[in-house]
Amino acid sequence: MPDNLPLDFIGFPRLSGHALLSLRGADAAVFAHAQFSSDVTALPERHWQWSAWLSAKGRTLAVFQLLKVDAEHVLLVLADADAIASQLQRFVFRRKVKVEVRSDLIVAGSFTAPEAASGAAIAVDGETLELDVGSDALPRTLKIGPAPAGAPAPDAGFELAWRQSDLRYGLPRLGEDQREQWTPQQLGLDRLNGYSVKKGCYPGQEIVARTHFLGKAKRALQLLRVADGVESGAKVQQNGADIGTVASVAGDLALAVLPLELAEGALSVGGVEAHGVPLLDGLAR
Repeated sequence: MPDNLPLDFIGFPRLSGHALLSLRGADAAVFAHAQFSSDVTALPERHWQWSAWLSAKGRTLAVFQLLKVDAEHVLLVLADADAIASQLQRFVFRRKVKVEVRSDLIVAGSFTAPEAASGAAIAVDGETLELDVGSDALPRTLKIGPAPAGAPAPDAGFELAWRQSDLRYGLPRLGEDQREQWTPQQLGLDRLNGYSVKKGCYPGQEIVARTHFLGKAKRALQLLRVADGVESGAKVQQNGADIGTVASVAGDLALAVLPLELAEGALSVGGVEAHGVPLLDGLAR
């Protein structure tokens, strides 16, 4: 381990697939509230929540962590969709908010319980933010801060383990081919408290509310153990018929959108048998 690696990040490998998007200005929280699915104005400072950006048709473009650092600073932790910065900029208009990719900061993780953060509360130590992104069943800590000089290269094995832990919690990791394919209900974002049906308008809100109040959601995420090499978009079959689609993959784990009520019979993906795995609770914020 390099001697000049700050103590804060020792034992915290960098998650190279994660990006940070800063919304800063007097209208930052109001802008985020109007664009994203969660209730940003009700979120206390130095707290975070799960959120999503939806299309006008209520389909999910990105799922992310939304941090209210202070009254004029909202920070998004994007695991898969860093390209939304340029798209968001189109909706700023005259609002007092600056949208900026924070390439000067890194996101690092550890499969350990946090030292100070708890639940949705963010712990702040100088320029470093600590987040509790786990539970007693599977402790995890995320740290965000200035990129340290001499930090080791990201570890592919650790990144796969982290991605698999996301899927075990039911957190969808959407590749480009799966964006704009699913409603928040189909992706199980209610398990994460990732959307609101009570706050004001946001893109896709009408579809989300209608599905919620009319009880029309007939599909949801289920975790499967499958053979390595299965790709997102692959069809899940039962009794010779396609019944669902793989939305996220990490090694031999996959999150698939399947009917809420399944018939009797084994599941398969690509002709290989797949087995259901219980999702972990405890990641809702």
